[in-house]
Amino acid sequence: MDCFRLHKKRANKDPLFLTGVTFPSEYPASPETLVKLTVYDAKDKSQESSSFLGSATFSVGDLLRAKDERLTLSLRSSDGVCAAGTVVVSRLKMGEMEDVDVDHITTEIPSHKCPLVYESASHACIDRGNNPLTGPVFKNPICKVYKFQTVDSKWMLVREQMEECALSFSIPKQLLSLYIQEDMSRVQDLRELGELSPHWDNLRKEVMTRYGGIINSYQETLAELDKITGRSFKPSCCKAQKSLEFIPINLHTQRMRVTCPRKTDAFYDIVTVGAPAAHFQGFKCGGLQRLLTRYEAEKKSFSTAYQCIYYSPEHTAKAQEVLCTMSRLLPLITSLADQLLQAAQEHSSPGLRIALKNLSDKTEQFVHTLKDELVKSALLALHAARPGYVSKNQKQTPVLGGQHQGHILQGSDQNPSPVQGLPGHSPATSITDSTAVCNNVEGLQKSTTRGEGGPLKHQDSIPHHKEYDEEEWDRVWANVAKCLNCVIAMVDKLQEEDNSKQNPVPEQQLADVIISHKPGDWREQLCPQVTRLKECVMEVVEKAKRAMTFVLLQEAACSIPQGFLLQQRRDVVFSQALAALACGFVMRLYAGMQDQGFLKQLHLVGLVAQFESLLSIYSEEIGMLEDMEVGISDLQRVQFQITEAKTDNLSDLQPLVCGRRDHFTVEVPLPRLVFQTLPEEIKEGKPLRVFPVLFNVGINEQQTIAERFGDISLQERINQRNFEMLEAYYKSLSEKVPLACLPCFQTQTDIKELLETLGQNVVTKKRKNVEILWIAGTICRRLNGIRFTSCKSAKDRTSMSVTLEQCALLRDEHQLSKDFFIRALDCMRSRLTQGDIGQWEDPEAGSMTENKPASRHFYPIALLLVSSHLLVVWLILSLVFLLAKYQ
Repeated sequence: MDCFRLHKKRANKDPLFLTGVTFPSEYPASPETLVKLTVYDAKDKSQESSSFLGSATFSVGDLLRAKDERLTLSLRSSDGVCAAGTVVVSRLKMGEMEDVDVDHITTEIPSHKCPLVYESASHACIDRGNNPLTGPVFKNPICKVYKFQTVDSKWMLVREQMEECALSFSIPKQLLSLYIQEDMSRVQDLRELGELSPHWDNLRKEVMTRYGGIINSYQETLAELDKITGRSFKPSCCKAQKSLEFIPINLHTQRMRVTCPRKTDAFYDIVTVGAPAAHFQGFKCGGLQRLLTRYEAEKKSFSTAYQCIYYSPEHTAKAQEVLCTMSRLLPLITSLADQLLQAAQEHSSPGLRIALKNLSDKTEQFVHTLKDELVKSALLALHAARPGYVSKNQKQTPVLGGQHQGHILQGSDQNPSPVQGLPGHSPATSITDSTAVCNNVEGLQKSTTRGEGGPLKHQDSIPHHKEYDEEEWDRVWANVAKCLNCVIAMVDKLQEEDNSKQNPVPEQQLADVIISHKPGDWREQLCPQVTRLKECVMEVVEKAKRAMTFVLLQEAACSIPQGFLLQQRRDVVFSQALAALACGFVMRLYAGMQDQGFLKQLHLVGLVAQFESLLSIYSEEIGMLEDMEVGISDLQRVQFQITEAKTDNLSDLQPLVCGRRDHFTVEVPLPRLVFQTLPEEIKEGKPLRVFPVLFNVGINEQQTIAERFGDISLQERINQRNFEMLEAYYKSLSEKVPLACLPCFQTQTDIKELLETLGQNVVTKKRKNVEILWIAGTICRRLNGIRFTSCKSAKDRTSMSVTLEQCALLRDEHQLSKDFFIRALDCMRSRLTQGDIGQWEDPEAGSMTENKPASRHFYPIALLLVSSHLLVVWLILSLVFLLAKYQ
């Protein structure tokens, strides 16, 4: 096996280098395995050229038999004559810290020695027995191992392990496919609305054209992503690339594992990712939060321009919910009805009772969903939009001479219109104050006719046609409940007949709707009632589907074109956020597989996912934060479900996404043996919830300017709102899960006290109050949560935050010596090698950069802050530059 690495440090005349050897899982090492080490000298780190120094060969058995498991080998030139130096090969055991002497492999940095023990950029560094982060989700690990001293003069080993996540691409690709399917289904639903009046038919064609454009765009993006192979993350240099806009930036996982004497090993996980934002679309007009607020305010005027009913966001969401519920419950009801007939054919009384109970529950849920005035009013509006209605209405309602056919006259306050009872209108709102107008400009125009001395007559915004039976919908969905009662009565009769064979009882009379059949053939007697139930359910689905599609058509018509652009932006941001969340959930699930308290918390309450953002409230990063806020909030529509994998192949262990925009489910398959160890509630497929919260505190020089001269109300509002959500989660958790299920930490501060302190810091006016992030992160770990850290690109600010948090954990939880705190921090932040290790903090960097003080990223204009006059001059020059740039 050939193995080589390039390490060169010019500052030392006699340098010592460290590298690891990879033993792939498909080629397991044995005592007879021969390892050939080949060493090259890189003359210039900016060039790929290198010169051969020498090589050495040894067997794994020689290493194991050597004293202290250490071999000293001489490098030989290609002709085997000249010696070119020596190589020391040693075996490192994580559990034998006291015997490891690493004094001779320290790396010098300014003022300190960084006690790096081991580093590698291969899967060989993974302890596969205890760490299941392999294959299907996580890949390309980079490991570093350090040795630090504790306060009692003992030594701890700290291993950092960073990995790429395959979900960076797989989740967005699955979402794109689901987006395409959903939009194509919506186009098909619009076609199936039937014949509409010319006005609505033209709007339908325009909406379908818009959907077609989105579908084509998403198909092109998906095709481009399918061409990409080998890459597992998107570097920040590609953040504005259109074909990669759905991919999260620099999504990586990092685990710090700590091994201390006389103490159980501990590990701390964190996910780093660039802020979910639509970089390709830009932030000139702000981010999603601002754009959506402005859009909702302007949508009423859009409804007037397109002459359609304005539906509030709540009613639009309700329409989508009804469609989603129907599509989910219809196959379940059909399947359960078939199971009921199967149990009847087998004469199984227990199976009959179980199937009937499940069928009753789902049918009652189905009926409850459709008992909504929105469905009823939408059916009436759809009826009024039919061409037949228009022609009849035109015959019945004369048009005033000289009046434009599309003109709409508003009624007076003394003559309220029934449109007030429609979605989006308050009963107290008069028609003059409402922005709703007729849904058909040709036939549903308002005209006035005045008889001799008679009062004005006003036509309704949505007229009630005399041939339309408004009670028809109530009868349709009520028939479903009646049919279900017939099924229940028949099942009761069959069971009574079965019991009477063993214990004869007087014959009982049943409802008139039950037809007597020859005893003994249960399926034959039950089949007519079940068939009728299924027919009624299908009839209800068809009517409700058309009604809700018409509601969404009016929403889409009012949204042209801005609404479609906002939907695309929201899809992009949500895709990045979901990929990060799925990565964190899988990582946390794998880590807690043996923790029964964690699993109990998982299915009873769910997990909190805490996103730590370091964006400044300045310039483009305001738009990024507005995007991120909406994207993180949309994660509330996501649920997880753990399933049993079909096989143990890596392809079958890949998480899958299903659902539609208003509700997604991420299925996480596990190997059969692992799946069997889970609680019954999880194995039965119970949906698992995640509660995302976002806290933001800007830390760079732009935040300094924003806090001095700008407005940081966005940050304050986000922190306050998410604090309330975190507090509500803890209240729910404390009511359902014993606190003994939560992890134990050395710091004994009560979670309630931490929440109180966090609440105080959230409302405190303090510049760069990073205490908010510290306390929120601590609470998240105490609650078994998932930790995320983000900045613009998940590089400089993110790495600063992560390394500082890791050293603080070593100090607070593992008694890291005060003398070693700064050493540990500098060591973790330094870039010690080139090549792959040089990409530790900058994954897209092609080569190693010089070691520079890590603090340079925080305050590069600190000198300007010394003098207010210099700062003012700097601000004026910056404004002049920006004005010149945009002019």
